[in-house]
Amino acid sequence: MDWLAGINLYHSLSGALVGLLIGMTGVGGGSLMTPLLILLFGMAPTTAVGTDLLFASGTKLCGTAVHHKGDRIEWRVVGLLALGSVPGTACTLLAMKILNMDKHSASHIISDVLGVALLITAATMLARPKLMAYARAHVRPISPLSRLLLTVITGGVVGVIVTLSSVGAGALGVTVLMLLYPELPPSRIVGTDVAHAVPLTLISGLGHWWLGSVDWLLLISLLLGSIPGVLLGSHWAGKVPEVVLRLLLAAVLVIAGSRLLF
Repeated sequence: MDWLAGINLYHSLSGALVGLLIGMTGVGGGSLMTPLLILLFGMAPTTAVGTDLLFASGTKLCGTAVHHKGDRIEWRVVGLLALGSVPGTACTLLAMKILNMDKHSASHIISDVLGVALLITAATMLARPKLMAYARAHVRPISPLSRLLLTVITGGVVGVIVTLSSVGAGALGVTVLMLLYPELPPSRIVGTDVAHAVPLTLISGLGHWWLGSVDWLLLISLLLGSIPGVLLGSHWAGKVPEVVLRLLLAAVLVIAGSRLLF
């Protein structure tokens, strides 16, 4: 029981806040937790990414249960995304192992990738309404086969980005899904994206554990706050004005991404 003495209240509170946002929007795991661990708590980027991936898998598993209960998950789309993301994640982890990057060099690479991913995520969140309006007005319906292939490719790209930075499973995934499946309501898009993030982040997190970049005590502290947070947020999904959350998250991501890059 010695581990109980090592539980950090501030880490748990941070986990609760991020879990709440994940449940409501499908966004907030790597996009907020990883830069929070690096910039606020001074964690090494490699440790922050590895630990956050397992944190996200536990948190989003609870969110998936709530979304499934509310029938807000398109399981066929989850499977198609996983067909791309699982191999993409495995190949990225294998490349990191083969390249034998030490923690110092890996930290610089991860910081840069994370900073760019955060800025892209923020831009995607801000542009999402205009992208959707443009798609509805100008983009012709694509064939079922093309949509299937694009969904698998999206999963692969997200898998690579998430494995390197822990960012992308939420905002980037949700945006592309809204473009590919405009007939699905936003709450079902969010539920589908949250469900897909479970195997993606679990495999990525276990891979980072294999590479030696997971802080288990930190992980426990985060999960103690995030699990009740994501359960509450999932019940509130769709009840909080989406535009308010989107603008707030985008502003935070721009600041965090800029701090990591400059």
